[in-house]
Amino acid sequence: MILLTAENIKKSYTEKPLLMSIDLTINDSDKIGLIGVNGSGKSTLLKIIAGAIEAEGGTITKGKELRRAYLPQNPDFDEALSVMDQAVLYLEAISPHFEIYQCQAMLTKLGISDFDQKMGELSGGQRKRVAMAAVLTAESNLLILDEPTNHMDNDIISWLEDFLIQYRGAVFMITHDRYFLDRVTNRIVEIDGGRLHSYDGNYDYYLQTKGARKEMELASERKRQAIYKKELAWIRRGAQARTTKAKGRIQRFNELADSKLVIDDSVLELNTISSRLGKKIIEMENLSKTYGDKVLMKDFSYTLLRSDRIGIIGPNGCGKSTLLNIIMGQVQPDSGAVEKGETVKIGYFSQENQALDDGSRVIKYIADISDNIKTSEGSFSASQMLERFLFPSNMHSVEIGRLSGGEKRRLYLLSILMTAPNVLILDEPTNDLDIETLTILEDYLDSFNGAVIAVSHDRYFLDRVTRKTFAFLGGGCIKEYNGGYSDYDSKRQEELAQEKEVQRSKEKRPGTEKTRTSQKPQKPKFSYKEQREYETIDEEIANLEESLAEIETEMLKNATDFPKLAKLTEEKAHLDAQLTEMMERWEYLSELAEKIANYKN
Repeated sequence: MILLTAENIKKSYTEKPLLMSIDLTINDSDKIGLIGVNGSGKSTLLKIIAGAIEAEGGTITKGKELRRAYLPQNPDFDEALSVMDQAVLYLEAISPHFEIYQCQAMLTKLGISDFDQKMGELSGGQRKRVAMAAVLTAESNLLILDEPTNHMDNDIISWLEDFLIQYRGAVFMITHDRYFLDRVTNRIVEIDGGRLHSYDGNYDYYLQTKGARKEMELASERKRQAIYKKELAWIRRGAQARTTKAKGRIQRFNELADSKLVIDDSVLELNTISSRLGKKIIEMENLSKTYGDKVLMKDFSYTLLRSDRIGIIGPNGCGKSTLLNIIMGQVQPDSGAVEKGETVKIGYFSQENQALDDGSRVIKYIADISDNIKTSEGSFSASQMLERFLFPSNMHSVEIGRLSGGEKRRLYLLSILMTAPNVLILDEPTNDLDIETLTILEDYLDSFNGAVIAVSHDRYFLDRVTRKTFAFLGGGCIKEYNGGYSDYDSKRQEELAQEKEVQRSKEKRPGTEKTRTSQKPQKPKFSYKEQREYETIDEEIANLEESLAEIETEMLKNATDFPKLAKLTEEKAHLDAQLTEMMERWEYLSELAEKIANYKN
């Protein structure tokens, strides 16, 4: 079933045409990944499909059954609202019909259980999870998601992958997470030169087929150029349109001149730019840091080596960025020290585009850092380096405020590398960068003659770049693992399995129960809303089960009435999903109630 059709969509940004004659059809079984370089119009197209903005030309035809739910890259929120009130506000804007308990269950799955907490107290990742919970709860058959994995923990990303794979509807999303694209999508659409190219299959299949398409386009363009040169020579000899044949030839020449194929063959090239690095780099000794009653790190020590490629992982708020800030000297540890060698020159790529003045022009911003930079290929001016970073000359005088979010990140990355660092510290470097830029950045890091420390949730990036992993395991413990993310994940699963086995063995030993219960944990408690929910959820579950029983009886009665049976089957599936979510919420509340009772005893 076709949910939505976009035909001949056009959109410009100031003088720059972004989308030219875009055609797109979304079917109810499509799981589409939208990709393209930063500034190509991905988020703009997503907003048009979501109905958030209007196109300047073309038509959007919506199917009768279409129900859209849109997750922006940076959802708006009210700092003063509670989590639950904000989620309800999001839901009311998306869907006229929803159940509060479903949203509560979804929030719990996404790691948010304090529904009374104010939005202003949450991290950026937690705020996005509140918006995501509303979007995933809404009664929709088309999910439109802009960078859903940004600022998400890897555990949440894995859960979201499974959810979208099982989702009974269409998905249209932008993401730079290549593992995510590979697992979830069955179709890739790429914006290239203002036009859309569609590839059936996942991201891996797209990589295989894109090369073939590019070769065909280049061959076609070479043929056009050869014919054009031949006809141009004829025109210059003074061709006269005296005969019908000559007139036709001149007309074909004009068409040939106008039909130049736009092929984006620009390549972002990063050559090794670094300064000399001595023997002593960075030494971290017995670092400890707490915020309130939360221990982020305890007695952490490490000596950084020139060849190190370190990935840092852990849940949001665990202290990853704090560790980077301690290394940078921007945050002081409670105890311990960081010592840096005299030749160390750190390039720090933070999550925020620091020192980007929206009123400054692109060329001035880079030239103020350095007019010239020496690379392995020789000396390059600021304007030449900008062109290597996919900023053509006509963009050099553009104000930074007019760039897309991804273009700003790319410009910020260039500014870091223009300082010729010999140690790179990257805090979520893949956020808002397009896949093409990420691929070349990864190649650059391969040849970088210095140490690299990267905090990232991008599993593909970590596997591609890192050779060592620091995992924040909680309670101040930072554990070192050899290899990238997949190596860590495999080893960690083994450790967790062993820990469970040891725990089972302990529980079987005499006297263990006494030892375990003698130490009281932190006092658990219900929030006001959780208390009310716990008191009524059994009755709500019973009502749902009763409704399901009635539908099953009706299905037996109407076994030969196929139209009615189809409708009843759909209603049953909807109730089954509600019951599953409510049971999961009941399980969470029951466990909490048990903890409260055990604590009192």
